[in-house]
Amino acid sequence: MILNSDQGIAVVGEAADGRQAVEAARAHAADVVLLDIQMPVLDGLSALPELRRAAPAARVIILTTFGERDNVLRALEYGGAGFLLKDTAPAELIGAVRAAAAGDAYLSPAATRHVVERLASGREAARAEEARGRVAALSEKECGVLALLGEGLSNADAGRRLHMSEATVKTYVSRILSKLGCENRVQAALLARDAGL
Repeated sequence: MILNSDQGIAVVGEAADGRQAVEAARAHAADVVLLDIQMPVLDGLSALPELRRAAPAARVIILTTFGERDNVLRALEYGGAGFLLKDTAPAELIGAVRAAAAGDAYLSPAATRHVVERLASGREAARAEEARGRVAALSEKECGVLALLGEGLSNADAGRRLHMSEATVKTYVSRILSKLGCENRVQAALLARDAGL
């Protein structure tokens, strides 16, 4: 009823379960599909990848009563174009369908908060893991020099701290940049920070 109240939206099909939803999306060549997470036969999150294969042009918005972050992230990972809670206001639902039809993603404010938090923590964890893997190729002394680069020390200051000549530190820095695939000291310093040195 909500969607039919908007003159620019035509409801072309309905489905009672996830399996029917996949078939209906394929049969009607739907532009946008509203997919409930809680459905019999095949739940929404399980139906989503199948639906994306059956009707690749369809933009899928997931509807749920559960604002759990894992559902939000799985829906987006599986190719969902949006995520709404079922208690979303009618105007927001219509706006989400229009946004999806225009090729945009749409997340309810509650879902957006979960995604931002998870992406931030996930990105940091992935960056730290990658940095530690790259730094593992360095010797203990090279790690010591890299840690001081991460603190922003010059070659001269690092040399004084490590009881090395400035020229020796410069040689270490060149070797570190080469081993890590960094173009400059700033990249190496960021990598040191990400690796937790």
